Amino acid sequence: MAAVNDAPNTAATLHYIFDPMCGWCYAVAPLVEAARDVPGLQVEIHGGGMMTGANRRPITAQWREYVKPHDLRIAQLTGQPFGERYLEGLLRDTGATMDSEPPTTAILAAEALRAGGGLDMAHRVQQAHYVEGRRIADVDVLNTLAVELGFDAEAFASAFARLSGEATSQHIAASRQLLQRSGGQGFPTFVLAQADGSASRIDISPWFGRADEWKAQLATFVAPPQAAGAAPTVCGPDGCAI
Repeated sequence: MAAVNDAPNTAATLHYIFDPMCGWCYAVAPLVEAARDVPGLQVEIHGGGMMTGANRRPITAQWREYVKPHDLRIAQLTGQPFGERYLEGLLRDTGATMDSEPPTTAILAAEALRAGGGLDMAHRVQQAHYVEGRRIADVDVLNTLAVELGFDAEAFASAFARLSGEATSQHIAASRQLLQRSGGQGFPTFVLAQADGSASRIDISPWFGRADEWKAQLATFVAPPQAAGAAPTVCGPDGCAI
């Protein structure tokens, strides 16, 4: 699923392997939004299904205590907000289930209806989860978010139904294969693919909280080729496995 900028030609593709329930993916959300503004760079999002199948889990006191230090670390590194309705609402909502599959289906449905809609939905579900404390595994919540993003309610519901189940499972399987091929160890993982077919994993950790500098760095990858003998600027080869 792709969000293509308005540039006439795409010189490179940034593959973003993520999960809507992944706190560190929320940490890089400003970097993803910045990447979308780089002329000539295509951003493709791949949902890895971190909490699907046997890995689904309910909210419990143990889960709350597990994620709190990670959330604090993310806030300190990136400035990303964690709302009171998440911290004192959702994290105490023992009736809620952490399930990545429904929001992943919503992302697929949004992209099917509008180019770039998948990334729009990914960003919106993260806000709904971490700021507003909403149950993003609930289909009714996802339908509401889709309408907020400007999607027709009936069209979104139809696309969601069509892409639920097997289509989402196939997408998750393909995303995990990409993660394995890239040598990534978890979510988020970024892989930059060039027009010549070469690809490299980007270490995202130095860029937390530095969206403008990250955007400028990415722009160097889609700029015209450098003169012979000029040293290229490259990111480190290691993936982000936090």
